[in-house]
Amino acid sequence: MWNQVYNPLNSPVLSTIAAAIPVVTLLVLIASGKVKAHIAAIIAVVLTNLIAIYVFTMPPGMSIRASVLGIVSGFFPIGWIVLNVIFLYRITVVTGKFELLKRAVGGVTEDRRLQLLLIAFSFGAFFEGASGFGTPVAVTGAVLIGLGFSPLAASGLSLIANTAPVAYGALGTPIQGLASVMASTPDQVGPLAYQLGAMVGRQLPVFSLIVPFWVVWAFAGWKGMKDVWPAILVTGVSFAIPQFVISNFINPWIVDIGASLISMGCLILFLKVWQPKQLWLSPALRGTDESAATMTAPKTLDKTPLTQAELWSALLPWIIVCVVMLIWGNGAFKSWANSIFVWNYEVPELDKMINKVPPVAAKATAERAIFGFTYLSFTGTGMLIAAIISGALMGFSPAKMLAEYGRTIRLCAISLITISAMLAIGTLTRLSGVDATLGLAFAATGVLYPFFGTLLGWLGVALTGSDTASNILFGNLQRITSEQLGLSPILMGAANSSGGVMGKMIDAQSIVVASTATNWYGHEGTILRFVFKHSIALACLVGLFVMLQAYVYPFTLMVLK
Repeated sequence: MWNQVYNPLNSPVLSTIAAAIPVVTLLVLIASGKVKAHIAAIIAVVLTNLIAIYVFTMPPGMSIRASVLGIVSGFFPIGWIVLNVIFLYRITVVTGKFELLKRAVGGVTEDRRLQLLLIAFSFGAFFEGASGFGTPVAVTGAVLIGLGFSPLAASGLSLIANTAPVAYGALGTPIQGLASVMASTPDQVGPLAYQLGAMVGRQLPVFSLIVPFWVVWAFAGWKGMKDVWPAILVTGVSFAIPQFVISNFINPWIVDIGASLISMGCLILFLKVWQPKQLWLSPALRGTDESAATMTAPKTLDKTPLTQAELWSALLPWIIVCVVMLIWGNGAFKSWANSIFVWNYEVPELDKMINKVPPVAAKATAERAIFGFTYLSFTGTGMLIAAIISGALMGFSPAKMLAEYGRTIRLCAISLITISAMLAIGTLTRLSGVDATLGLAFAATGVLYPFFGTLLGWLGVALTGSDTASNILFGNLQRITSEQLGLSPILMGAANSSGGVMGKMIDAQSIVVASTATNWYGHEGTILRFVFKHSIALACLVGLFVMLQAYVYPFTLMVLK
């Protein structure tokens, strides 16, 4: 049995610097644009192992096993989702159904700013709620690139838009994970999840109003945003209000699905009675967009109205995806599938062989290291089934599907390696205590803790690529620290998740998913440089808002005790 060590150098500053070396190295290498993402990730995996073994005293065998567990977990489930989303997308392109979808969206509006609201924000939020874990960026990035957006616009704006819905992703999985580590006893998990979901619902609706404005501003600039402010306001308000109402008065599981459907419906209805005076047709980011030079000249969009049959055939694959994702995200289905179609591999000499110790945990707690191969309930499996059903209905023979799947694997191979390496880093930093050392540095900020505790959630997602993983990693630390400082544990637990959503756009996995979906490999550094400033700014705004809720009347009235 090995106990995690959080101050191996007997200096909080030096230990924190050592803990930060792997992730800083990874981000710098990717942002430089001189090192391919998969090479940067492999270098970071090696460096993380060296730090874990030689600084944090993790036994070498455990370190290597943790890395391998992370590599496998990177492909299942995240890489599995990406692979099958791209497979579905390629089927729709080959059959011509994606061209019809482009015409359908163009029929709602040709304005690029409004297409962003509809696809990147509202449509993406649905997939976040139904499945999460990379699906929304993969889907919306592919749709936007198909609609003719530049690769940087399609990837970067999909990442920025996929923020406000993340805390309720995959039918509330991050909230459930947060409650599971903050609860003192198992019977408290359910009620606590409702409390935490409601508290997040008193933070993120503010940013559900801000993010649509932010996305359009990042794309078209201030004037471009100002010219379509009524549509942006309709999109934000029609998402934010249901987000608050559902999370506070119904449950935290269906928040994104309900809010996204209402938002899409309201925007489409609004655009029937209002259109901007001047259409914005440029597919590139305003200002400098180096990806625009790599674009092929977009074909002129056929403006012939679709027949009812054409419209339904264009929507059919995505309707099938929505139905399947709702089933796959359902707790009852998961419970049934995971009771039969499952193989849990408890990693020998790693599972329950590492103790998380105070102050990160209330008492010594054994860390689990299990590879749960729940092969039927994986979101990617649902996506594959949806793709097969869609392909069959569109006239694809089994042989043609197999050939297309092979092409998809070749297309995604490097990205899948990168994603697996990223998960290896996340798994190793969690099991070695490196992440917790960074977390403790944030916890030492005293009266400023509501701000920095929020940024702790942002850091957790940036490191692990998952709001759920960040919540599990730092949820108990948030509870312990907030109790020591006299703050509401519910407030700071929710802040971990709300701050975390702004880190989603800069985590390396999401960036690789975005570059894969938009067919812009090798440019992950450009994407990171574009989104990083937006991520920092939005995370700081969330932190300031949590500070208001912690200390300033009347914002303090929003806090659940």
